[in-house]
Amino acid sequence: MRSRAASFELAPADPSSADAQYCLGHYFDELAARFRGGFDRNRDAAADVTDLALPEGYLLIARLSGRAVGCAGLRALAPGVGELKRMWVAPAARGMGIGRSFLRELEAEARRRGLRALRLDTNESLSEALQLYRSCGYREIARFNDNPYAHYWFEKVLA
Repeated sequence: MRSRAASFELAPADPSSADAQYCLGHYFDELAARFRGGFDRNRDAAADVTDLALPEGYLLIARLSGRAVGCAGLRALAPGVGELKRMWVAPAARGMGIGRSFLRELEAEARRRGLRALRLDTNESLSEALQLYRSCGYREIARFNDNPYAHYWFEKVLA
């Protein structure tokens, strides 16, 4: 499935692909730079991205003029519940609606998979992400995982 909006395209990708590895590498680098105290993939049990591979998972890559500029993934969390993971948009591509498009596409995929709700967690330093999730209907919930870097947990019930 492909989605077009403005001049970017979203398409599924394998987490081991070059574009996915490029985006995920920049994602983890940005976390290390922005999180108070840095980011260590070994402390985050969810840092393994193999669970974003088809058929169990789902990873989208955003491309702008054919160049990878973002990623976002979906994985199963519990029966009927999915989790959004590893959403990142390159700084030069922010403000174009890519994050909202990721959420729409991943929510649609979750519905196709029969999921009734999506959850996610995020760090307090990611203010843009917090604003995006809230504006897209995600509501704060109690902690649902042991991510040492998370300060907020969200859920959206899918209609």
